[in-house]
Amino acid sequence: MFKAPEAARTAAGPGWLSRLYCLVLCLSLMAPVMAAAAPVRVGVMTMQPGEIFWERFGHNAVVIDDGERMTSYNFGFFDPGEDGFALNFVRGRMDYLLAALPLEQDLAYYRRAGRGVSIQWLDLDKTQREFIAGHLQHLAKPENARYRYDYFTNNCATQVRDVVDAALSGRLQKQMSASSLGNSYRSETVRLAWPARWMAIGFDLGLNAKADAALSRWQDAFIPMRLQDSLAEFRLADGRPLVRETEVLLEHKLMPPPDELPRWSLAAMGIGLALGGVFFLAGMKYPKAFKAMALVYGGLCGLIGTVLLLIWIATEHRFAHGNANLLLFSPLSWLALVLYSICNRSAVGQRAFTLTIMVLAGMAVLAVALNLLDTDSQRNLNWILMALPAHWAISRTLLRQTEPKALSK
Repeated sequence: MFKAPEAARTAAGPGWLSRLYCLVLCLSLMAPVMAAAAPVRVGVMTMQPGEIFWERFGHNAVVIDDGERMTSYNFGFFDPGEDGFALNFVRGRMDYLLAALPLEQDLAYYRRAGRGVSIQWLDLDKTQREFIAGHLQHLAKPENARYRYDYFTNNCATQVRDVVDAALSGRLQKQMSASSLGNSYRSETVRLAWPARWMAIGFDLGLNAKADAALSRWQDAFIPMRLQDSLAEFRLADGRPLVRETEVLLEHKLMPPPDELPRWSLAAMGIGLALGGVFFLAGMKYPKAFKAMALVYGGLCGLIGTVLLLIWIATEHRFAHGNANLLLFSPLSWLALVLYSICNRSAVGQRAFTLTIMVLAGMAVLAVALNLLDTDSQRNLNWILMALPAHWAISRTLLRQTEPKALSK
């Protein structure tokens, strides 16, 4: 219970003047709390993709306007200087932070980077606005600000989505879970990374079958721009749109990502046929060149396979575990390289090499079978088209080269 200071009560005198003074003093002290508890507006701010690799997927935040200042609650902060950051990043154990900062301060970076920013002001009642403001204030406390980050299921966009959904008593999730655009984690990730080809191809190579499942629009909202689109279409219980007004704060000045996932199957097939043709021709007419190229190709396959295997057994990147591309790029290639260098020394080494090559070829055939027969398999047709012709040409040539000596024994 509030009590006015003794000096104040004495100066005010007895009776109604004293009570009036206390009331005015109470209201003046409570005014900042009341303003913070009942914001004038609540909005979802969406930042368009940037050029740095971790900015390719866009970003968002919740903006609270209390009538005097606008505060951005941004779930996208991390500290690269903290102990073990690099190792944790590689292992998939990232912790992100929620930070509350003045809107203009948050906008300064996006203005310099040329990234577009807009705010969707939400048509929420007083109770809902109070809930979001209070919840965010609670989460922004140092002891609550840290959360375990996941690229797909617990990132800056899903955090914003969940705060809005909680204020709407779960109606946002119910409505968004009932429909799908047919996107997947792979299609969205590769699409948004496409301006940086190396990054897009790396994601496509590294993601497993779980990344190919069709997403509901609720799951789709791991991409800030998809959340923005869904919020624009959401209707409240009485039929009113959730978004009352969209305000563009900064125009986007960078090249946008493609609207649809680029199709590169023909390019993959062309690369694969070219590689297969070169290996076949070299195997027939240029044995020294073939040997050098086979060693390089085998080393590359072994390196890719080793990385994929290590991601599976040593990290928490669960959308890369059990990657079917291990059938095309196997660590077993390292064994084949070692046996290739000693196979001419003994019949045992020759037979071991032949068996290893046959196993590698069989794994590639299995990758094709899984892709064709299993509708829930990993969508890695592009990698099959690129790798299979080279696998066939190399296996055929190596088996043909070792066959005469094996038979003579």
